[in-house]
Amino acid sequence: MCGIVGYTGPRQAYPVILKGLKRLEYRGYDSSGVALLKDGSISVYKKKGKVADLEESMIGKNIDAQIGIGHTRWATHGEPSDRNAHPHSSSSGKLAMIHNGIIENYAQIKQELQKKGYKFLSDTDTEVLLNFIEDIYLNNDDCSLEEALRIALKRVSGAYCILLIEQDNPDTIIAARKGSPLVIGIGKGEHFLASDASPIIEYTKEVVYVNDYELAIVKPDELILKNLGNEKITPYITKLDMELAAIEKGGYEHFMLKEIFEQPSTIFDCLRGRLDAKEGLIKMSGVDNNIEQLINANRIIILACGTSWHAGLVAEYIIEEICRIPVEVEYASEFRYRNPIVNKGDVIIAISQSGETADTLVALEKAKENGAFIFGVVNAVGSSIARISDAGAYTHAGPEIGVASTKAFTGQLAVLMMIALSIAKHKKTITDDRYSALVLELDQVPEKVQAILKNADELKAVAEKYKNASDFLFLGRGYNFPIALEGALKLKEISYIHAEGYPAAEMKHGPIALVDEKLPVVFIATKDLYHEKIVSNMQEIKARKGKIISIITEGDTATAELSNDYFAIPPADELIAPILTVVPLQLLSYYVGTLKGIDVDKPRNLAKSVTVE
Repeated sequence: MCGIVGYTGPRQAYPVILKGLKRLEYRGYDSSGVALLKDGSISVYKKKGKVADLEESMIGKNIDAQIGIGHTRWATHGEPSDRNAHPHSSSSGKLAMIHNGIIENYAQIKQELQKKGYKFLSDTDTEVLLNFIEDIYLNNDDCSLEEALRIALKRVSGAYCILLIEQDNPDTIIAARKGSPLVIGIGKGEHFLASDASPIIEYTKEVVYVNDYELAIVKPDELILKNLGNEKITPYITKLDMELAAIEKGGYEHFMLKEIFEQPSTIFDCLRGRLDAKEGLIKMSGVDNNIEQLINANRIIILACGTSWHAGLVAEYIIEEICRIPVEVEYASEFRYRNPIVNKGDVIIAISQSGETADTLVALEKAKENGAFIFGVVNAVGSSIARISDAGAYTHAGPEIGVASTKAFTGQLAVLMMIALSIAKHKKTITDDRYSALVLELDQVPEKVQAILKNADELKAVAEKYKNASDFLFLGRGYNFPIALEGALKLKEISYIHAEGYPAAEMKHGPIALVDEKLPVVFIATKDLYHEKIVSNMQEIKARKGKIISIITEGDTATAELSNDYFAIPPADELIAPILTVVPLQLLSYYVGTLKGIDVDKPRNLAKSVTVE
């Protein structure tokens, strides 16, 4: 949640910060603001709404400064408003701070400060933390701001990424993180700070990823990293491999549409260098170097949230089918709060686009304490989950800006399929012929997705027909049941239409009561082992006058005739089919949302990366 940007150096800070906030707006867009430091004075400007509203409000303001911090907010404490927007100023006005995260014990600290006479202008936990830091700073002899921050952070509980500036320290930003991401870009005589690399790549490709419980003192020509024990840490410099074009719309109306249409190339990039269809080989260093751990796993536990959880469900079907290893798929947010049985010999597969999902991170820490082997499947290079994992595989989908995940999901499915095939090959739980056939089919996926996208306009016509529906039902069986869940989630996120995903066979155990002539029911009805059964389910909906929209296999005229509307995809093995069947559902959601006039890149109340619990 929330996007943070900071700059110190010879440039004008405001243009750098504003451009960075626009690139981070997918992380939160309830309100935004900047704090600029010039001539011993801090000026704070903030505005409810999107970054464009802040930009408009800044016309005519004095923005001359070479150091500053900026924030785009996803509200946690306090409603979206001008007064709750960041940055916040301390009671004295000498400090300004932005914060991504949640301070869980803020109420207790607030009461203590109120007894000392502090008054608060916002409802936020951030303003409480800032004044707590200032109180320590002002009331302890010879206490530096850095030391005051260190003392305060030892007292607070929760997650945070903080950028702090002081009017008497005109070129320094002090930063700290726990549970919320922070990356520092290293330029020539300048430094850039941000929640992720997207605001930085225009200026430098050399970055430092700050770890939990680390504190950074950042000046134009100096970067000092310390832990909370005040011990210096040598910064590890990483070179970014993303390009500026990857975070621009490239002529598309929305990032979501661009990312849907990028999938032939992003899936190809995911497979490239790993899958050799001619030789029938899969090479993944994270798997190959740890194959004994994987093939001898007592069980595999998949931890994820949201769309990544749906990818985990598909992986459960595939791994149990071809690897014969028991798999459990857990919501990370629930796993961490119960007392799960995790033992040495268990393998945890953590799936996350951002690699920063707070619940998944905490769940992994708990599992690691119990001796489990952690395998990360993430998209963001250098992310926290990537660093905590014992091994892993990147999806190589590139930056995903649209809040609703699309290309990251298909990348996850491709990686998970390769992992399952590698394990099955080594365990000899799959025949050579079956293995070779699946490798060949997986290699053909980018081409088949391209064929689906060529017919995207067909789904725009379907969306036009059903855009005013109040409810949708998505049904699938077997490997396509999780895709029904994903289709329903996408429609909810992007169009604000209530939608439910169900196993088709469970329809008769409740959801069929919803069916009438107004209800669109989306069937994922491709040719597979379950096809005859799902056709029977379609007949049951048709008998009750429900509107049937189906995703079918090319040439399946019988299923097409049962449907009010249908979309045909190329034939594929049932294990591979989910990577294809999800694409039409992404497009359907996109077109319904845009036809309803919704900003699909920034749907209400949602943020891209959930870095708070």
